[in-house]
Amino acid sequence: MVNVQDFAQSLNLTILHPYSKDELDIAMAEINRPGLEFIGYYDHFAYDRPQVMGNVEINYLDSLSQKERAACLERFFSFPLPCIIVCRGLTPPEELMAQARLKDVPVFQSQISTTTFIVQAILYLARVLAPRTTRHAVLVDVYGVGILITGESGVGKSESALELIKRGHQLVADDIVDIRRVSNDRLVGEAPETTRHFMEIRGIGIIDIRAMYGVGSVLLNKSIDMEIHLENWKEKKEYDRLGLKEETNDIMGVSLPYLVIPVRPGRNLAIIIEVAARNFSLKKMGYSAARELDRRLNDMMNNSRKEQG
Repeated sequence: MVNVQDFAQSLNLTILHPYSKDELDIAMAEINRPGLEFIGYYDHFAYDRPQVMGNVEINYLDSLSQKERAACLERFFSFPLPCIIVCRGLTPPEELMAQARLKDVPVFQSQISTTTFIVQAILYLARVLAPRTTRHAVLVDVYGVGILITGESGVGKSESALELIKRGHQLVADDIVDIRRVSNDRLVGEAPETTRHFMEIRGIGIIDIRAMYGVGSVLLNKSIDMEIHLENWKEKKEYDRLGLKEETNDIMGVSLPYLVIPVRPGRNLAIIIEVAARNFSLKKMGYSAARELDRRLNDMMNNSRKEQG
């Protein structure tokens, strides 16, 4: 479902015929141009998508006689259409407006070209209709890598993020992160509007990161590339020391690289997170320090065997 007013405002649309409800019944980020339907082909009519009309559709309707146009549009409106958008500032035929009023179908007008509008509408719908969830976490941009910092309350997530901001990195969200799955393999996180740019530091209270460190210290949203989980150091737990085994965590069907960083006095978590971000970028480019060390050790062992043999 898509809010009518937000749809019109976000896409800069003029409402030619209003809707009696507050939300449009749109479930997917796709658009249909009803050219084939106007000439009578309805076998694969995607009626549940926004119907977008440009020069071709409007000129075709204008070329019909009044009787033909009325019959064409009566059949077209026999389907439960979510809405109609007429592009290029064109004026829809009166028969179309009459059917829209009869069937309670909202009609909008856009001043931009049809192709440009379709691109903007798909991007808007993909954002609005994307599956969502929330996480108790911190989201920061470190060297261009979106890092979701998780962990129990009081483990030092916000303090680590504050140190990263002082080192020139950017805050996206503190405490609550709204996460959207914008594609099958991509998550985007942002802060709720009420808490955007704010951070809670125990002993100090709420601080405004943008006011203290400038607009360059914050981002509205960021793709989530990896998750770093902070936990208090457990003496008997074996932590990964080589990095050969790559763990992942699933969020809404998207698999993210997952690191567990033990926390204890004296560890500089900000520097460790920076290193993790740089190491992630190197792995994306095909280089793994752990695998390179493993290769060198294997080569050394093989050479030693050859010498002994």
